[in-house]
Amino acid sequence: MQPAPTETAAAHGRVRKLAAFVHRLAGVGPLIGLILLCGLGTALNRDFATAGNLLNVLTRTSFIGIISVGMTFVIISGGIDLSVGSMAALIAGVMIWTMNTLAAGMGAHTFAPLSIVLIGIALALVLGALFGLAHGLLITRGRIEPFIVTLGTLGIFRSVLTWLADGGALTLPNNLVDFYGPVYYASLFGVPVPVWVFAIVALGGALILNRTAFGRHVQAIGSNEQVARYAAIRVDRVKCATYVLLGVCVGVATVLYVPRLGSATPTTGLLWELEAIAAVVVGGTALKGGEGRVAGTVVGAVLLSVIANILNLTSIISVYLNAAVQGVAIIAVAFLQRGRR
Repeated sequence: MQPAPTETAAAHGRVRKLAAFVHRLAGVGPLIGLILLCGLGTALNRDFATAGNLLNVLTRTSFIGIISVGMTFVIISGGIDLSVGSMAALIAGVMIWTMNTLAAGMGAHTFAPLSIVLIGIALALVLGALFGLAHGLLITRGRIEPFIVTLGTLGIFRSVLTWLADGGALTLPNNLVDFYGPVYYASLFGVPVPVWVFAIVALGGALILNRTAFGRHVQAIGSNEQVARYAAIRVDRVKCATYVLLGVCVGVATVLYVPRLGSATPTTGLLWELEAIAAVVVGGTALKGGEGRVAGTVVGAVLLSVIANILNLTSIISVYLNAAVQGVAIIAVAFLQRGRR
C-alpha cells in the first residue's frame, strides 16, 4: 500500500529538518570543541585562564590566523597552497635585506627609520600579491595542479632565502628593531596590535565571502567548476584572485612577524602551511571545496593554538608532538568529511 502524499511530504520535511540540524551542529562543532578545551586547560593548570595567557594565545594565533583567512578562500575554491610558510620566510628575508640596504644609505637622515619601515611593509604586501598571482597564473593558465605548483614553490622560496642569508640569518639593526618593534609588541586598549589586525582581516574576509559576488563565485567554483563556467563566472580570474588574496594575507602576517624577532632564517615559517590548512579544515571548510566559513577558520586557528598552549603548560604529552597533533586533526577531519562536497 502506497503512503499518502501528505505522509510522504511530512517524512521529507522531517528529513530536511534533521539534515539542517546536523548541518548547524557541524557548524558550531569547532566552537564547542574550543569551549571544552578551554575548560580542560583551566582544570589542568590555573594559569591557563589568566588574561595574560589568553592574550598570549591570541597573539601567537594572529600570524597563522591571518594566513588561514586567505587559505579559506583558496580551499573553498577547490585549491590548496603548500608554500605559505616558505613564502613568508622569503618575504621576511627580502624585507629585512632591503631595509638593511636602505639603512646603510639613509642612516644619517632624521626620518630614515620611518621611511625604511614603511618601504619594508609595502614591499612585503607587494611580494605577497605577486607570489600569489604567479601561483594563480600557473594553475589557471598553465593548467598545473595546485598541489604541484605550490609544492614546487615551497622549495624555491625557502632555497632562495637560504641563498640570500648565506645559510645563516638576516637580522635588522637595533635602531630599526626598536622603531619597528611596537608593530608586534604594542597594545591598543589592552589588546596587542597583532590581535587587532587578525580581527580586522577576519572580519573583512567574512564580509567578502558572505556579502559579495566574489565570495559567492568562489563557493560556486568549489562546488562545481563546470557549472560555474556555464553560469558565466570567470573561473580563472576568480581563482587567481583567491591566490592573490592569500599572498596578501601572508604578506600581512609577515609584516607582524618580523618585528617579533627582527630576523629571518631558513627555518622561519616552518610548517606554517600545516597549521594554516589544519585551522581551515578544523574550522569546518570542506577539503573538496564549495563550502566553508571564515568564522570557523578563526575558531579552528584559536583551537589549535589552545592545544599547543595546553601542551606547554602541562606535561600530558611532549610539546614536540604539537605538529603530530595537528596532522592527526587534519586526517580525522578529512575522514569525517569523506564524500562531502
